[in-house]
Amino acid sequence: MSAADAIGESADPFALFAAWLAEAEASEPNDPNAMCLATTTPDGFPSARMVLLKGLDARGFVFFTNKESRKGGELGGNPRAALLFHWKTLRRQVRVEGTVEHVAEAESDAYYASRPRLSRLGAWASQQSRPLSGRPELEGALREAEARFPGADIPRPPYWGGYRVLPERLEFWRDMPFRLHDRRIYTPAPAGTSQGGGWRIETIYP
Repeated sequence: MSAADAIGESADPFALFAAWLAEAEASEPNDPNAMCLATTTPDGFPSARMVLLKGLDARGFVFFTNKESRKGGELGGNPRAALLFHWKTLRRQVRVEGTVEHVAEAESDAYYASRPRLSRLGAWASQQSRPLSGRPELEGALREAEARFPGADIPRPPYWGGYRVLPERLEFWRDMPFRLHDRRIYTPAPAGTSQGGGWRIETIYP
């Protein structure tokens, strides 16, 4: 069985991912777009948390957050990250590794404007990753944000926006009996080769 036959027919990892995500949206009970985002601290320790995928195109995988949060600080010091999607109902995983860039301001504005009102206000109220005395302090900050922005127009906070993970390696993993799993790796094909501009595909042992 060839690499293309083992997991899917697509030579494009983004098309394959989109197909798997569509299947997960039909089968996963909660947040099929949830992904583990791994970054590193300044002294090289790994740091991981769950975030939500909010955009996908031929450039990469997009998520949004407070850029002054712990993850934002770590990405500022080392703009490299890894993502892991795990769809338990489908017995599939996708791993993504690559560099990270800020998304365009207009893209962050558009996504922020699409969020529910309280989510937009929450971005103003939360000093993400910093000490909090208790729930009343957070609720008080939310009330202050509501008073500050009483209408429908709530501007995006300057410290809040999106990141795009630009993949340099993607792995598609499918559960198989007796732990003889299917694993397919995509990496950018070197320039000057017959696959230049596309993707190099290989299968690896489980």
